[in-house]
Amino acid sequence: MAKKFPLHPSHPERVCWGCDKYCPTDAMGCGNGSSRTQHPIELLGDDWLEYGDWGIEAPDAPARGPAPA
Repeated sequence: MAKKFPLHPSHPERVCWGCDKYCPTDAMGCGNGSSRTQHPIELLGDDWLEYGDWGIEAPDAPARGPAPA
């Protein structure tokens, strides 16, 4: 079973996100190349989950108040 993918990791720059191992950047075990795979939050920002079809179920969004008049 695959690990649950973190939606908002506190320090995404410390981990390679290329596979389910989530290795530290100084000890990548999968041998996928010379550099780490970035987390989508690093590339697209905090609202990365709203764009595209990631195949990840997002948690329910907090309820927002009515729009200002």
